[in-house]
Amino acid sequence: MLQRLRENKSTQGTLLALPTTVWLFILLIIPLFLTLVISFGKRSPDGNVIYTFTLNNYIRLSGYTTDCPDGQATCFDPLYLQILGRSLSLAFNTTALVIIMAYPLAYFIARAHPKQRNMFLFMVLIPLWTNFVIRVYAWMMLLRKEGAINIIIGWIANFLHIPFQPFEMLYTPGAVLVGMVYEFLPFMILPIFTSLEKIDTSLYEAAADLGANSIKTFLRVTLPLSMPGVVAGTILVFIPVMGTFIVSDILGGRQVILVGNLIQRQFLDARDPTFGSAASLILMIMTLIVTYFYTRKFGFGEEIVAA
Repeated sequence: MLQRLRENKSTQGTLLALPTTVWLFILLIIPLFLTLVISFGKRSPDGNVIYTFTLNNYIRLSGYTTDCPDGQATCFDPLYLQILGRSLSLAFNTTALVIIMAYPLAYFIARAHPKQRNMFLFMVLIPLWTNFVIRVYAWMMLLRKEGAINIIIGWIANFLHIPFQPFEMLYTPGAVLVGMVYEFLPFMILPIFTSLEKIDTSLYEAAADLGANSIKTFLRVTLPLSMPGVVAGTILVFIPVMGTFIVSDILGGRQVILVGNLIQRQFLDARDPTFGSAASLILMIMTLIVTYFYTRKFGFGEEIVAA
């Protein structure tokens, strides 16, 4: 029996994957199913769930409501659609800025001397040793009206004899965007660096022998071969940004509301788990749709490399 088990590769793979599959079912599938069930329920007056079937939570998310002025039966309130759109826009902008900033830095690190390369990677990883919330609060100290950035700009303006009024940077959408880019930048640098480091240097020599200049070499060799890292980094950045609420809560001062903030407040403040569950599922579906079309277009980089 043991001999047959050793020879059967499929059975070995199934047994090895079984513990992970069980934990995945317990920690992911069952909670998702419960969230789905609760999203179709109703909120009781004391904040508990009345298990029934209703689409009111999803209709409310779409903007239609029965809480209307002038005795109207239904009316349209775009509040939640605006929150969903704001979250998508922030995720796209954050991902685009992170790619623009991370690629040159990853390229520089990949082309550096091995000893310097290790030091640069160490410097990229150092911020991750600090608690996520502490790093966000550090940006509060920089962006506030009496913060370091306004102080430095004030010194420069005073030296140049230019009138200066401190900027209102904190509790704005721009502050949230800056915090997002800072927090997720390492998650884009590392995958791109890994792809760039794996490129065989003989390909650059072959491109030079064929008469390609540095720009053509980058566009025809470096960029296509580094696309797997760009795609992986995009997924690692876009998905967490869509659901995060800490950065917008702290740097946005509860004025920049994202889907993550909406879900958090429904569970903790409004005590409406049914509406919070519906918003959670909509967030998950939106993220899956964007990720699906992105990976279908770009794959994981292999299609681009093969082309």
